[in-house]
Amino acid sequence: MGIGVAILDMMSPYLEYIGPIMPGEIFPYFFTMEMFQRALLSAIMVTIVSGFLGAFLLIRNLALIGDGLAHVSFGGVAVGIVLGATSPLYYALLFSAISSIIIYELQSREILTGDASIAIFLTGMLAFGLVILRYSGGGITVDIEGYLFGNLLLIDSQDLDLIAAISIFSLLTLMMIHSVLLATTIDPLAAQIQGIPVRGIGLIFSVITAMVVVSMVQVVGTLLVTALLVTPAATAQLIGRSFRSCLVLTQIFGFSSVILGLYLSAEMDTGTGSMIALVSAMIFAAVAISKMITSYTSAMRIHSLNEA
Repeated sequence: MGIGVAILDMMSPYLEYIGPIMPGEIFPYFFTMEMFQRALLSAIMVTIVSGFLGAFLLIRNLALIGDGLAHVSFGGVAVGIVLGATSPLYYALLFSAISSIIIYELQSREILTGDASIAIFLTGMLAFGLVILRYSGGGITVDIEGYLFGNLLLIDSQDLDLIAAISIFSLLTLMMIHSVLLATTIDPLAAQIQGIPVRGIGLIFSVITAMVVVSMVQVVGTLLVTALLVTPAATAQLIGRSFRSCLVLTQIFGFSSVILGLYLSAEMDTGTGSMIALVSAMIFAAVAISKMITSYTSAMRIHSLNEA
């Protein structure tokens, strides 16, 4: 029994208890049926760790790295499918981890800018995955669409164990290095003078990012990773007054996107990944518009007082 299955067995009685009070006709099944419970648990674990990671990605100006590594992971998924792997996510993990290290080295050694190296890997590995699938005669099947756009219901026990292991390891690692990671982000030169291994921290962060991205592939898909990795964190930055408050708000917005997205996708019979991405974008839009209206109102009030 893997760690994911163990967590599911522990949480299952509580999910079944609150299932009957959940709204809708289909949505309560996410709390009562094992297949749906795996999907819900995977989404929750991914949301927690991606929220913490996304906050750091934004302040390090690496918002696109998640999107790039997600496309790289598709190349790994394609190789795994062609080779007949029972869980192609392991191949995606290998491809993404290696690519994240190369991208970091290209950026830190100033061989290429971060965006340029990300763009090259993004397009190259996505094209590689599509070509190898077409060459093998498989093409874009329903399973492939699940990896592209996300399909929580395709998550089996092996995938759940991998997602759980990645989520727990990544979250614990981020909690252990968060202070030095913040220091290297704000002023890497000062951090290096203080004896902090800036390059080592950067490599660890890059690999953690790759691992988290792979865990998100079946939740929102390779094409929609930004929906959970960046959008909730960006929404939190609009109204957060400190980095700590942004971390809390990111979790709130992330959970709201996932739960509401799962509910709407279940009741409207749409893709889970696309609906989660849409809800996340709508929450961002609502908060952004609200902040603009508040700022405009405050500016007009100050202008009126000055004239008086």
